[in-house]
Amino acid sequence: MADDSALRILVAEELSLPVDPRVSEVAGAIAAKHRAASRSLLFYGSCLREERLDGLMLDFYLLVSDYHAAYGKRWLAIANRLIPPNVFYLEHNGLVSKYAVLSEADFHRLAGPETSSVSVWARFAQPSRLVWTADEAARERAIDAVSRAAPTLLAAARPKPGEEALGLWRRAFALTYSAELRAERKGRATSVVDLDPKRYERFSAPALDAAQSIRPHRNWAWRRVEGKALSVARLAKASLTFAGGADYIAWKINRHAGADIRLKPWQRRHPLLAGISLLPRLLRSGAVR
Repeated sequence: MADDSALRILVAEELSLPVDPRVSEVAGAIAAKHRAASRSLLFYGSCLREERLDGLMLDFYLLVSDYHAAYGKRWLAIANRLIPPNVFYLEHNGLVSKYAVLSEADFHRLAGPETSSVSVWARFAQPSRLVWTADEAARERAIDAVSRAAPTLLAAARPKPGEEALGLWRRAFALTYSAELRAERKGRATSVVDLDPKRYERFSAPALDAAQSIRPHRNWAWRRVEGKALSVARLAKASLTFAGGADYIAWKINRHAGADIRLKPWQRRHPLLAGISLLPRLLRSGAVR
């Protein structure tokens, strides 16, 4: 992708939009925890879409130079490389957040068509903000990677002749939601687009232009099998790295799916076993799809 491409310009402009100063403070605290390796921090998700912070959990991706440099424990580096990303919890100045850790190289790869996993490119085809960078080189690398996400999403959805642009975005996100374990009500994928339709209209033509050179190498049946298996593996790994993980998962399911999960003490002590014990009930009820 050329440095002066229309899509990259749009992405760079969007990433540079201002955020609540409290978001920047949390981002700085996250970067400081991995100071030797921190390269950039991206803010995304429901707090960005809804423009409110209190009572919600902020979502970040921390991009690092190297996993071994990011951690004091070797097993964390190995886990991050084998089943990316690692996910951690942080409280700062009254706000709670979770952040996923990826190397710059892994983020670039997972934001593009080289991978059939939807996890990164589905999220960063949506709006995000670059809220902290170590230097200008880190900023440019983050912009390059995020610029790959929207074309990858639209190419994977395989645009239909005459399909209206917003309809394509809605269908594309619906496909990605079906390829992960999601605690969301039906229609959530549509609402992502409908919250800011003008944004998706602006991105449509340049993203579709860039998507023309992409040839998806997996069908959606495979993506759904792979994506749900990876979701389970990541949740299992998060039970080791994410303080309060069981409570967070219950809160997220209750909030997004309208469920009423109340955890027992043993489930808080053993979040992995809690997730396994709850999964059949959640699947039967439709709270997780």
